[in-house]
Amino acid sequence: MNEAQGRGAPVRKAPGVTDAVTARFHEAIASGEWPVGRRIPVEAELMRWVGAGRNTVREAVQSLVQAGLVRREQGRGTFVIARSELVRSLTRRATRASRRDVLELRTALDGAASAIAAGRRDAEDVAALEAALAARARTWAAADRTARVEADVALHRAVVAATHNELLAELYDGLVPLYAETLADDVDHEHDPHAAEHEQLVRAVVDGDGAGARAAVTAMLQPLIDDLPA
Repeated sequence: MNEAQGRGAPVRKAPGVTDAVTARFHEAIASGEWPVGRRIPVEAELMRWVGAGRNTVREAVQSLVQAGLVRREQGRGTFVIARSELVRSLTRRATRASRRDVLELRTALDGAASAIAAGRRDAEDVAALEAALAARARTWAAADRTARVEADVALHRAVVAATHNELLAELYDGLVPLYAETLADDVDHEHDPHAAEHEQLVRAVVDGDGAGARAAVTAMLQPLIDDLPA
């Protein structure tokens, strides 16, 4: 869909129009029409999309900012950072969590997601997983920490997408920034220390081996937990 286009008739100027426009924007985020991490359309495009004035659009966007669903970045635009207020509330709490808590949460969520994905993946998911695995491997050819973290997260997100569980995907998307932050110190190696486990994870999901997929997640994350101070 073109960013400036939308479904349904334009929102007309009337009492409560700001609420209607805000609801339209919430729907665009919740449905994934405006995905997490993507910039929302610029103000002029939003005005044309909903058929409302500048002030109404600004108020509606500000309500998204206050709800923690989008973030304004100077000179870049406004970006979606969460699909729901519930997930945003959880991620705000999670930012105060210890490394152990985050790793244990990842072990539980990624393990469960991988097992579900093994039973539901389709041909499109298999292609996405294979591509994500190859992309992750390529990042170790260059010492780019950000690229390595992004590629690792993208692979695990592809596993979650293969569950075809929208609620799980929404929750995972909300936790991605926290996971990325936790990963930052784990990618500073000349050689990929978890290449085998990621290969095992993808192979297990592709082969429909839920137990094997869960075991691969445990194999890559449990040692990180065990290495933490008691």
